[in-house]
Amino acid sequence: MSLLVEQPVWNSTHYRREDPAMADGLLERPLVPIVDEADAESTYAALLEQTAPEATQPVVIHVRTDTNGQHGAAALERFESLAAADRMALETNTYTGDDITETIIDAATAVEASAIVFCSRGGSGWFDLLAGGVRSSLMAKSQRPVVLLPTDVG
Repeated sequence: MSLLVEQPVWNSTHYRREDPAMADGLLERPLVPIVDEADAESTYAALLEQTAPEATQPVVIHVRTDTNGQHGAAALERFESLAAADRMALETNTYTGDDITETIIDAATAVEASAIVFCSRGGSGWFDLLAGGVRSSLMAKSQRPVVLLPTDVG
């Protein structure tokens, strides 16, 4: 007797454009926090690897903890220019808050995001977990799905 076991819809390592789970929900209206221009480029490339431009409408944000918004404005402009080239509809905004995790969660709630989506910004997952970084804080505190996009696209 053979037993047919279906693979789970959610696979933490690989989603592709043709995967209906991503097109039908998680990446429909994601909140995408970015730090700087390099992060905007890598996150955009990773997002595009997972979904088609017409299947998503990201809300791209930069969170700053002080009044210096130079990097944030440039990062948002870079993401906007990449999206415009692919005709991807999106919204952008800058948020200010002392607690980056709480600010991201509040922003996701305000825009009714389908998920919080970002790329790893380096560091070991174990170190991040022990150090209490934003990534692990989001996973622990968010009531919305948190999607960590792979950075090795291509």
